[in-house]
Amino acid sequence: MLAERYGVKGQTLRKQYKEKISDYRNWDQLEHAHDYLLYPENIGENLSLDETCLSNGDVYTILTNKAAKGRKGALVAMVRGVATDAVSGILRRLPHRKRLSVKTVTTDLSSAMMLTVRKVFPAAKLINDRFHVQQLMSEAVDRLRICYRWEVLDAENQAIREHHQKKKEAKSKAERERIEKWEPERMENGENLPQIVSRSKHIILKHWSKWNEQQKARAAILFDKFPKLPEGYSLSMKLTDIFNKKSGPDEARLNLARWYNEVEKFDYMEFNKVLDTFSNHSTTIINYFEERLTNASAESFNTKIKAFRSQLRGELM
Repeated sequence: MLAERYGVKGQTLRKQYKEKISDYRNWDQLEHAHDYLLYPENIGENLSLDETCLSNGDVYTILTNKAAKGRKGALVAMVRGVATDAVSGILRRLPHRKRLSVKTVTTDLSSAMMLTVRKVFPAAKLINDRFHVQQLMSEAVDRLRICYRWEVLDAENQAIREHHQKKKEAKSKAERERIEKWEPERMENGENLPQIVSRSKHIILKHWSKWNEQQKARAAILFDKFPKLPEGYSLSMKLTDIFNKKSGPDEARLNLARWYNEVEKFDYMEFNKVLDTFSNHSTTIINYFEERLTNASAESFNTKIKAFRSQLRGELM
């Protein structure tokens, strides 16, 4: 729009801004900007460590200050890659005194991320983001749904084969014509079973209180046909309710122990993997109930980066 207003080419205006107006060439971080950025003045007591994927599959580790809530002053560091040694090597360039002033760092369940935090911020309490913990359980339930989906598709394919074979074995044209065209069984909501199982992902991933009427009807059929699914879904929602409840670490530890026992009794391989994660990271998961801090501000910041890039149709070099 500015280019049109002043009668110049858009590319010319873009180049002029980059090379002259923005003072880009005199930027003190220009030499290493492709690999890392550091803003020690933005360090606060509570930080978030996250990763985001930019163009060409490049993954960057992003350290943000929660107090800025994804706005100006949020970015503390941005490092290309996620390897612990490389990332921690760059983050250690932040002033030692400022690193020691950090009280908490929230991150996902990545072992590499957690090791980076321990190396760079030795005085900080490490917290696993509750939404990543909940997501782990939701995805385990969804994998159970996917198993049922393949079973349903196999059954449908078998029914179609048998129908074709029956038609093939008909002894006369009249007998073949009497065999109607194969159609899948329709459920009460008008969908067939493969459609219901396929379209139920968002039902599994959402809390039941947020289902619309169509999803409620679909869930009723799905849970009736596959009794283990509502059991698994109920366990996932119990975990969500534990995190939603404003309880202290001691009460949360007790509630999680009860939930853990219920999941063990369910005895499903994918759920057992979730339990292994809880066993390995119990302290950092429980830390959430003491501080009530999440990675929401980091996710907000990452979203803004991606929105900015989409407006510019890629990265500016």
